[in-house]
Amino acid sequence: MSMLELRSVVKVYGEGPTEVRALRGVDLSVDAGAMVAVMGPSGSGKTTLLTIAGSLEDPTSGEVLIDGAPLRQMSRNEKSRLRRRTVGYVFQDFNLLAGLTAAENVALPLELDGVAARKARAAGLQVLEDLGLGDRASRFPDQLSGGERQRVAIARAVVGDRRLLLADEPSGALDSANGETVMRMVRAACARGVAAVVVTHDAQLASWADRVVFLRDGRVSDQTSPADPESLLTSGS
Repeated sequence: MSMLELRSVVKVYGEGPTEVRALRGVDLSVDAGAMVAVMGPSGSGKTTLLTIAGSLEDPTSGEVLIDGAPLRQMSRNEKSRLRRRTVGYVFQDFNLLAGLTAAENVALPLELDGVAARKARAAGLQVLEDLGLGDRASRFPDQLSGGERQRVAIARAVVGDRRLLLADEPSGALDSANGETVMRMVRAACARGVAAVVVTHDAQLASWADRVVFLRDGRVSDQTSPADPESLLTSGS
């Protein structure tokens, strides 16, 4: 069964001469345990697709279902609960809380969902350890490098029992070795049954996905199963 399904999703910003059609009838289905990479030029609608898939924005028309449940039938509180329990989101600008340590940032979604502080912290520390950040757990975001902040954001997105991971350029601030560490962690989450959608410009990292979807001008222009990263450089053009 599909963990995430977008059906004929359209997103329009503004109206009249300022109207921008960010998505134009996008269909996308991601099964549990699968990783889909989304590629395309700037302005093609990649980030809009993620924010709508994660219930942070509503589509202008079309339907979004997570684990078979249509988002349009959910209240604001129900969507908030869904994001805490089911959806892990990695933002381009990380969205870490400056007043919390790395470990506290990672544990926060679990605590907000009622997990005991000690248990939440233990889970957060384990994920940080997996990402090579165990010795940075007590540091605040402004004491971390850009790459370290990126990995803390990844840790926060995968902690707990999330079943859908949405990542916007999760390797953008990382060197190739740490980028592969992140993708390995996403793949490990998929092996546990998590469905993942990863926006990336990096063909090497997209080659970790089961399927690559190419967006152009708000439409799906091509899809491929990446046999090798070189094939991604010519697909979708």
